[in-house]
Amino acid sequence: MEGNKILEVSDLSVSFDGLNVLENLNFNVEKGSSLAVIGPNGAGKSVLFRALLGLIPYKGTIDWSPGIKISYVPQRLEIERTMPLTVLEFLKLKTENFEEIKEVLEVAGIKTGPDHEYHLEQHVLNRKIGLVSGGEFQRILIAWALIGSPDVLLFDEPTSGIDVGGEQTIYNLLTKLRQEKGMTIILVSHDLNIVYKYAGMVLCINKASAVCFGHPETVLKPEDLTALYGGEAEFYKHNH
Repeated sequence: MEGNKILEVSDLSVSFDGLNVLENLNFNVEKGSSLAVIGPNGAGKSVLFRALLGLIPYKGTIDWSPGIKISYVPQRLEIERTMPLTVLEFLKLKTENFEEIKEVLEVAGIKTGPDHEYHLEQHVLNRKIGLVSGGEFQRILIAWALIGSPDVLLFDEPTSGIDVGGEQTIYNLLTKLRQEKGMTIILVSHDLNIVYKYAGMVLCINKASAVCFGHPETVLKPEDLTALYGGEAEFYKHNH
């Protein structure tokens, strides 16, 4: 792999029951960069993530740098409101290191406070995971993803179902992780304002084919958006 690339994808194709979902995708990601994957519903964005994680069969080449650790935050993770697990117990499913749990929560924007408060019933660590707000739960999932100090974070619409204030907080957090921790961020987003503000590169896909790949300011032209979203292009215009 050349230069500072952490990922190189060549001629990637995925099909289910003879139907091409992704076909001959080619793109690369540099270490410490941010890539947004955009496209209409059903374009294959989540399928791409599953392929990058090695969860489904594919043709072509997905070449990660050797020894890379990858974490993934799904678009949705439904939790039963009656689930008895606390936030601490949930995170302990991945690590028993209490200091690491405190650290990743703090990094994810959840204050844990002084040690003498950890026994309190209302403390975040002791709250039932099914009773936290949507924004809090998304930050908890990010904390989960940060356990083990990954090199790459994959986020499938990381702010789905979160209010505007919470959305801004999450994207600011992703930028901070990239800038301060040197993490590589690959995310799916439907919001072009977010893409322009937070992504260094963008990959546009639409039902098997790649429409564009490059810097947002360069490749997201009106004709590209029309090819990507068709008649819905108006809904995706940005205020750049």
